[in-house]
Amino acid sequence: MSWTTAVRHPRGGMYFDDFVIGEVVEHRYRRTVTQMDNMLFSNMTLNPQPLHIDRHFCENETQWGRPLMNSLFTLGLMIGMSVSDLTVGTTIANLGMTDVVFPHPLFEGDTLRAQTEVINKRESSSRPNAGIVEFHHRGFNQNDRLVAECRRQVFMLKRPA
Repeated sequence: MSWTTAVRHPRGGMYFDDFVIGEVVEHRYRRTVTQMDNMLFSNMTLNPQPLHIDRHFCENETQWGRPLMNSLFTLGLMIGMSVSDLTVGTTIANLGMTDVVFPHPLFEGDTLRAQTEVINKRESSSRPNAGIVEFHHRGFNQNDRLVAECRRQVFMLKRPA
């Protein structure tokens, strides 16, 4: 069953049963990131790294010449873009993330888009109404340059009987 034809939770998420290994979903939301996003996220997470919040430092002391978006903000935004398409209302819990990489920086003013590939899935050995799905999330800037990716394991509800 395709993600576009899956039987969905009333909130819109897909059930464990409907994920197809190998399917790639291009997420509908895109977002242009701003200086305020960077400042708020870095300050809310107590991250005083000048690489994110000090334009003068970046212009004079880094190879980039301008602030980089906080990588954890980029990761969160990339995964967040997938929620309305795939998991809203059907996620029991995130189990973990692996292979998180940021091959190219995301900068203020860039527009992020994301896609998710279903890598694997298996039924839960302890809960008959659930299963584990592994996603490979990828985030790209407006020039289709890969800026972030990770594998994420999610505990998902099965479709109600």
